Amino acid sequence: MTEIVEAIYQNGTFKPLKPLSHLITEGKKVRITVEDEESSVNEIMKLAENFYEGLSAEEIEEIEKVMLDRSNFFGGREL
Repeated sequence: MTEIVEAIYQNGTFKPLKPLSHLITEGKKVRITVEDEESSVNEIMKLAENFYEGLSAEEIEEIEKVMLDRSNFFGGREL
């Protein structure tokens, strides 16, 4: 099972921002991957900056046209 849990590192211990009792039992060994929120945002922004790299103006226009077209947003389903 994989679950993303936000935590604060304080006095040498990770303190989850929300209770975890529904996810794990006491004493269970887990694997922690440390990811700085700011780094994550910077990575996303870098991906966004490079999204159109190497595309012609016509290709960019076509991509944006498709992205903004909401006519089939719900796949024919009614709300």
